[in-house]
Amino acid sequence: MTKRITVPQIMRLKGQRPVVSLTAYTASLAALLDDHVDFLLVGDSMGMVLYGMPNTLSVTVEMMIAHGAAVVRGSKKACVIVDMPFGSYQASSAQAFENAARIMAETGCAGVKLEGGAEMAETISFLVERGIPVLAHVGLLPQHANTVGGFLTQRNEEKILADAHAVTNAGAFAVVIECTEPAISKKISGEIAIPTIGIGAGVDCDGQILVTEDMIGQGTGYVPSFVKRYAEVHEDITRAARDFAEDVMNRRFPAK
Repeated sequence: MTKRITVPQIMRLKGQRPVVSLTAYTASLAALLDDHVDFLLVGDSMGMVLYGMPNTLSVTVEMMIAHGAAVVRGSKKACVIVDMPFGSYQASSAQAFENAARIMAETGCAGVKLEGGAEMAETISFLVERGIPVLAHVGLLPQHANTVGGFLTQRNEEKILADAHAVTNAGAFAVVIECTEPAISKKISGEIAIPTIGIGAGVDCDGQILVTEDMIGQGTGYVPSFVKRYAEVHEDITRAARDFAEDVMNRRFPAK
C-alpha cells in the first residue's frame, strides 16, 4: 500500500533537495501528477482556471471542499494541501479553525494554506496548536490584489522578511513566496528553518510550485512571465475537437 508523503517529511526536505509541487483541482489530474510531486495544492486559483472568474475572491469553502476531496480521492502518494478561500479565516482565529477543521474533515487533506504574514501569525499559531498544519503564503497575496493595485512583483524586503519570520515562528510547516524579487527570496530561504516554496520568486527557494494549467499550456488566458511551458495541451485539445467535428460532419465518425 502506497503511503502518503507527510507534512513532517516535507519539512525535512529543506537542505536535502528541492520540494516539488503543482496545483490540482480534479481527481483525474491529481492521478496524473501524483507520482511526480511532493505535494498537490488545491488552490483557490481554481476560480480563475476552472470557473472563469476574474480573481479568486468569489471562491467558497464549499468549492474548496468539493475539489479538495476529489484531489485526495485521485491521488495516493502526494501530500494534499487545500487553500482557505477569501473571507474564511480573516475575521478571527475561531472562524479560521472552524473552516479549516471542516475542510480537513470533509476532504481528508493533510493541511491548509492561508495568505498573510505577521498579521496572520496569531491565527496560524491558533490552528497549529489545535492540530491543523498550515502552509503560509507571503509576498504577492492574490486575495489582496485589490489593495495593492494588481499582481505586481513584490520588492519590500523588510516587510516580506518580517512576514516570513512571523509565520515561521507561528508554526507554519512551509511558506509559499509569490512574485517576489529573487534576492529577497534567497535571503528568506537562508534565514528561516522551514521550506520556502517559490512561485515567480527565483531559483534559490527550497522548492517550486506552478499552476498546472499554466505549466502544461491548457487554456489561452494570461500566463505569468515566470511560467515555463512544458507542454501545449490547448493545441492538442483544439486539434482534437476540430478533427472530431470534421469527422462528424463528413460522417467519418463513427466508423463501421
